[in-house]
Amino acid sequence: MPEILSKLLPSPKDGSVERERLNSLINSMADGVIAIDEKQKILLYNGAALNILDVNSSMKGKYLATVTELINKENQPVDVGDFVSQIKTPTSNRELRLQYPDKSTINLYLSIAPVHLGFGKSGDKGYVVLLRDITREKSLEEERDEFISVVSHELRTPIAIAEGNIGNAQMIAEKSASDASIKEALRLAHDQILFLSDMINDLSTLSRAERGKLKVDVEDINVHELLSDLEKNYTPDAVKKNLKLTVQIDPHLELLKSSTLYVREVLQNFITNAIKYTETGSVTISAKMSGNGVDFAVIDTGIGLSKGDKERVFDKFFRSEDFRTRQNSGTGLGLYVTMKLVRLIQAEITLQSELNKGSTFTVHIPNLQ
Repeated sequence: MPEILSKLLPSPKDGSVERERLNSLINSMADGVIAIDEKQKILLYNGAALNILDVNSSMKGKYLATVTELINKENQPVDVGDFVSQIKTPTSNRELRLQYPDKSTINLYLSIAPVHLGFGKSGDKGYVVLLRDITREKSLEEERDEFISVVSHELRTPIAIAEGNIGNAQMIAEKSASDASIKEALRLAHDQILFLSDMINDLSTLSRAERGKLKVDVEDINVHELLSDLEKNYTPDAVKKNLKLTVQIDPHLELLKSSTLYVREVLQNFITNAIKYTETGSVTISAKMSGNGVDFAVIDTGIGLSKGDKERVFDKFFRSEDFRTRQNSGTGLGLYVTMKLVRLIQAEITLQSELNKGSTFTVHIPNLQ
């Protein structure tokens, strides 16, 4: 029976030589590699796979499920057969663990790619499975997330106290005949404290999201009231920059069943960015019915995004190299956290943007049960 991995390489006249080269290549890899057929029977594997799975005998001819016991984050067993058979395109996963017979576990990076010969051809089909032990990486990630969680929690109180005291000092300075330089210094200090407060909120939300601590409380959302409230809250910011903030809402919109907290935070992040990166023109917030949910859009006439920036704008800590972006303070976490929340409420984001012409962020939020 021809080995599936050989399909990935050109077919030479001497197949045995090419097969030997392929075997040498696979065995030189540090990651575990397993090739299985359509029925998930093992056809080929390397030494690293034996090491990761802790198997001392030949696996050839055995079914993948008999040598691989996977569990999820909730310590529930994962049916390997069903998991693999549902994969239609190359897929990777970092959330599963491999459980050994003695019940010890390791964190597993699992990459599975279907192998097809091509349209109109007959022969073997199957999957190539890549395995990697990422226990140490996961441990470091957990320590990092724990550190961020503790720091963001502990900084909330001193920042709140500082913000309150500086705010009081500003009021006293305004009522008295204080020097203009004192008022300006207090204003700058207050702005930086608010920036720190926003950053701590982002870090706290990020930490909880990545540790799986965020929960979705589904409730009825009156979209008319939500957008009216957002318009009221953000109009002063728009007015300061001489921008026109408008709301366009489908009058027939019914109640949306989702998380008020997360829907509001997603929209707030879009609106904040739209106002921050728009110097002239307008910011429009819209909502309309779409399938089993609502399409929200935030449209601006701002600086827009280049093609490269559009591909990375939701990455963690991403900040565009555009000098106009660098003029505004930011952590590069806002849209990354937004994407985390969007996935949590089973929503989808689409982005349309053109450099120097503005951006449109659209999020489809479905009704949740």
